[in-house]
Amino acid sequence: MSQALEAARAALREVTDPEIPVVTIEELGILRELREDAGGVEVVITPTYSGCPAMDQIEDDVRAALARAGLQGRVSTRLAPAWTTDWITPAAREKLRAYGIAPPSHCAEGAKPLRFMPPRAQVAVACPRCGSTNTTEISRFGSTACKSLHRCLDCLEPFDHFKPY
Repeated sequence: MSQALEAARAALREVTDPEIPVVTIEELGILRELREDAGGVEVVITPTYSGCPAMDQIEDDVRAALARAGLQGRVSTRLAPAWTTDWITPAAREKLRAYGIAPPSHCAEGAKPLRFMPPRAQVAVACPRCGSTNTTEISRFGSTACKSLHRCLDCLEPFDHFKPY
């Protein structure tokens, strides 16, 4: 890996998700690829879903991180293959849990489409605060469209859950 790509990767390790500041875009799997050409470094990102309102802010944060590192660069968006929660690192899953967001389960056969109707058989979602699986979904859409709102029936705390897809 070239010195410019190494410097870019180091700079981008500091770029967090604007909606969940405890995890980086690298840990969430949003950062897809770094390339180098005559124009500098190209950073390839993939949104967590097609309507993600944070993507403009993420692009700005990536450009700012590259500039702070003294690098010329640009940001491009790749939509295919679509982002999947399977790209979230184990460390990020634990950070989400500690932050109060139940991390998604892994998809059994890779990426699955987002369902707008609840599946017939609900998978138990563990409360990120007390660990109980005695939880219920309050709303299919939580603080953002990629999360659902749940409540623990044991500790009575509400929490977000990343939808697996």
